[in-house]
Amino acid sequence: MVGSSIEVIEGDITRQRVDAIVNAANPALLGGGGVDGAIHRAAGPGLLTECRTLGGCATGEAKITKGYDLPARWVIHTVGPIWRGGGQGEDALLASCYRNSLTLATRHGIRTVAFPSISTGAYGFPVARAAPIAVREIERFLAHTTAIHRVTIVCRGPDTYHAYRDAVEELAE
Repeated sequence: MVGSSIEVIEGDITRQRVDAIVNAANPALLGGGGVDGAIHRAAGPGLLTECRTLGGCATGEAKITKGYDLPARWVIHTVGPIWRGGGQGEDALLASCYRNSLTLATRHGIRTVAFPSISTGAYGFPVARAAPIAVREIERFLAHTTAIHRVTIVCRGPDTYHAYRDAVEELAE
């Protein structure tokens, strides 16, 4: 099931033609740097206006907004953990980001979802550790639902791409 349901690509998440893209957001949900800033810029001012009504988001949780000027109809915002050495529950919080985002997607009838590499930019989570957690959590979720048809992991840069590609291949074995 993994090979046909999880795709890993290198690219720009703001250009993905899927039902929903996932935003690696900060707790305020008001935009920022990296993926978060790129999504807010591409979506236009309506996204920020709607995010202001959400009251922020806790680490590991997820909230949803419209996609505005993005090709995706929806944006699922999730707040990944800041890496503090691995002993502060970071792995479980990261897994929760993927699980809660996919749960929210199914509640909204979303069939195709694109994820970035959550927490591996400014939040410092090692990509070699994050990729297997993400892929494992996505696969577990897809194994118990037919609602979501495809999950794309959109990577920025070859190192991130190879880490996720290797995680998908290892899980498929």
